[in-house]
Amino acid sequence: MRVRRPLRVAVAAVAVAGVAAGAGGGGQAASIAVHPLFVGLPEAQARISPLATSTCLSALGIHCYSPGQFEKAYGLDALHAHGIDGRGTTIAIVDSFGSPTIAGDLHAFDQAFGNPADPGIPADPEILHDPKLTIIQPAGPVPPFSTAAFGGDMVLWAEETTLDVEWAHVFAPRADLLLVETPTDETEGVQGFPEMVAAENFVIDHRMANVISQSFGATEATFPSAQSILGLRSAFENARRHHVTVLAASGDEGATNLFANLSCCYHHRVNSWPSSDPLVTSVGGTQLTLDDAGNRLAPDRVWNDPFGAGGGGTSAVFARPGFQARVQRITGAARGTPDVSLSAAVDGGVWVYFTFVRPTSPFHIFGGTSAATPEFSGIVSMAAQVKGHGLGQINTTLYHLRRGDDGLVDVTIGNNSFAGVTGFTAVPGYDLASGQGTLSAPAFVMGLARAGDDGSGG
Repeated sequence: MRVRRPLRVAVAAVAVAGVAAGAGGGGQAASIAVHPLFVGLPEAQARISPLATSTCLSALGIHCYSPGQFEKAYGLDALHAHGIDGRGTTIAIVDSFGSPTIAGDLHAFDQAFGNPADPGIPADPEILHDPKLTIIQPAGPVPPFSTAAFGGDMVLWAEETTLDVEWAHVFAPRADLLLVETPTDETEGVQGFPEMVAAENFVIDHRMANVISQSFGATEATFPSAQSILGLRSAFENARRHHVTVLAASGDEGATNLFANLSCCYHHRVNSWPSSDPLVTSVGGTQLTLDDAGNRLAPDRVWNDPFGAGGGGTSAVFARPGFQARVQRITGAARGTPDVSLSAAVDGGVWVYFTFVRPTSPFHIFGGTSAATPEFSGIVSMAAQVKGHGLGQINTTLYHLRRGDDGLVDVTIGNNSFAGVTGFTAVPGYDLASGQGTLSAPAFVMGLARAGDDGSGG
């Protein structure tokens, strides 16, 4: 589930590229930032203004979505209209390096989509109120921003940071945001994780957040051993003790994932950590089909387009936890991911605004499960607001919520096969492509809040 380093893949229809990499042509190998996935068509790569979904379809051949459409599609508008908007809670967002322009970019994003001037883009006035944004570097000072440093990874992490901050804010517009920047480049294997663990422990020990959003991960097989993963779990164990909910993106390569050299991909099914950790809630990806106003034109399906697919499968490190006892016929003896899924498709990507590169054309379209993860952090934030305190571990609750009454929405279309590796097919009930499915926010938030802290884990 890489956000950062470019990798080489063949894209059949259109090229996808990270900002720091050149766009390829149709049918050619193109350098892409795996996570977030960045639409690499030259006309979409950096725009002066955003487009309506219908215009994206006619001009770019993909769907693109703005905050106002998700207000409608997920039922966020009903919650926000009643003051259930994350107020009194804090979402911690953890990223290597962060972004040097995030405060100004978030404000500009809010103004652009809170009351848009562009035709066909519905307004989301809830985000016109800028949140409290605090930036900390508890694991050490971040190096000065450079487009060339770390092989261009500072740019890719700044993209990731922007996506995380802006879309956590869309879902929970009155939640405080705590951006936790670390000074090292997280890559496959152990690299970068010790600093992230130390930073998360600082946040937890100082009771600074109710939920932690992690849009990063590494293939389990790229770690030296299972023990090396187990040795990095202290923040998650600490979060369990302090009733903090921890989320992680399930990945963008379907049932496979990247090699240690960051090339794509293992030729068999693999999983990634921390998504595979039972102390973490794993967030997978769906594809929405919406009109310009945000009305659904088709049921949500498992994200699987030419650019990537929602991560999911079974862990090679963690045994099936107790909260998955009801789905053991699907997971077998292992921990299965994801647990729940939200919008992540590139053909259905979300608008993001940043100015750390190409400031005169600041609008971009991103996808990936690192969009779904901050989205779900906003859902957890609103449930914590209703509850009156942090929810802690929510996994047992997720596996007991009812479809329909408690806002769970089954996903029964699609699969997460990718890069020649046969994945898993969505079926009624739990599956290894969408988890428990997706959600309707009003009932789901209330169901999550009623249940509270389950203390589960593994």
